Amino acid sequence: MFDLLIRNATIIDGTRATRFRGDIGVVQDRIAAIGDLAAADAEQVLDTRGKIAAPGFIDVHNHSDGWLLNTPNLLCKTTQGITTEVLMSDGISYAPVDEHTWRDWFFYLRALNGLRMDEYAGWQSIDDYLQRIDGATAQNAAAQIPYANVRALACGWGRAAPDDFQMRQILNDVRTAMEQGAVGLSTGLDYIVQCFATTDELVEVCAAVAEYDGLYATHVRYKKGLLPAVEEAIEIARRSGVRLHISHLKGQSPGEVEQVLTLLDRAGRDIQVGYDAYPYQPGSTMLSYLVPNEIWEDGVLASLGKLSTPVALERFARGLEAYRLDLDQIRIAWVASKGNSVHQGKTLSNYIEELQLPAGDALSRLLWEERYGVLLVFDEGDDQLITPLLQHDLFMLGSDGIYFPDGDVHPRAYGSAPRIAGRCVRDWRLFDLETAVHKMTQRPAEWFRLKDRGVLRESAFADIVVF
Repeated sequence: MFDLLIRNATIIDGTRATRFRGDIGVVQDRIAAIGDLAAADAEQVLDTRGKIAAPGFIDVHNHSDGWLLNTPNLLCKTTQGITTEVLMSDGISYAPVDEHTWRDWFFYLRALNGLRMDEYAGWQSIDDYLQRIDGATAQNAAAQIPYANVRALACGWGRAAPDDFQMRQILNDVRTAMEQGAVGLSTGLDYIVQCFATTDELVEVCAAVAEYDGLYATHVRYKKGLLPAVEEAIEIARRSGVRLHISHLKGQSPGEVEQVLTLLDRAGRDIQVGYDAYPYQPGSTMLSYLVPNEIWEDGVLASLGKLSTPVALERFARGLEAYRLDLDQIRIAWVASKGNSVHQGKTLSNYIEELQLPAGDALSRLLWEERYGVLLVFDEGDDQLITPLLQHDLFMLGSDGIYFPDGDVHPRAYGSAPRIAGRCVRDWRLFDLETAVHKMTQRPAEWFRLKDRGVLRESAFADIVVF
């Protein structure tokens, strides 16, 4: 007797094997049988004739950390067939924290996750945080160790390298988190605190992650330039022995994409390497991403006062002028307050023109008014630039989705998995459906060491999507 019986499905099991017709019997949270189960009984039966049954999709890079704390079913993800999220990407999250740092993180992450300070319930460790999610949301969750959080706990918010005492604390926190089930370390080397981390520092920390066969998942120093940034990540992996994962990889031209794939193929001869991407060329992140790094040296709560100084405003304006995209290619996707919500959908150049202020003054004012709660979408060119990255064997899906139900957000939060299984197969003909499913299931499950997930087989978890 099964709890659930899926009948007459066309099954794609997550491997690259061909599809086959069959039934799937589920008992509690595990697959109990696959095959011809016509004579079996079940409490619930789904007739899925004419439909595909596949393993639930795995999103290895996202910003769902806050939403999964208070959303029983994050529909923008589950309606894509995403059943597992690897959290705490880009080295920034809501844990680990302590009584001195948690407010800064809630303030800083407002434009990514939307948690308010009154929603903090006292957790500190990654394990504490995961315990609050367990059983409270429809999805499965795995955690990475966000390096900015760990570094801030040991060293504060400044740019000084960790001394011996501080490094001992960092390594202890990393090892403790790995023993509690973290899948690896994440960094976002263009973001707060970790932007000050040196290559040598990251090698030492990643060596501790390698002891547990964990991943080093990194938003590389993209502001430095794609190729030198990826070369640094390869050096860190080579010297530390850690497995390397590049987050949300993309290039700005066909030549740059070809170069970075060649670089990763070459590195793969002596290190283990993989990457995630989402199937869109445009990107999205916080407006605070564009402010000078020195703003953050005394922490997030102290940074707004710094941002209003003449020197900081001048540095901010110069940085905007030097940024690789024009401001008419960057759109306001979400703001925290109702008062400024009229500007959602406008380009930064439109907003600046309306205020009739210099660019630095106008955007610092917006950051001030919204207490950093400003999300942007960046028009970075034609989606066809991403297709060679999606086709490569090292690719797996990371939506990088940033969700706000009242925002004009990037479509990757809703459409990443359907685009891989749909448009990439049917319209762009980049690969067949079996390969598309593999890239979103077995491939990431094995790479992130998610046991008994990513495949349809007896005794595996019953994470199943029917479409």
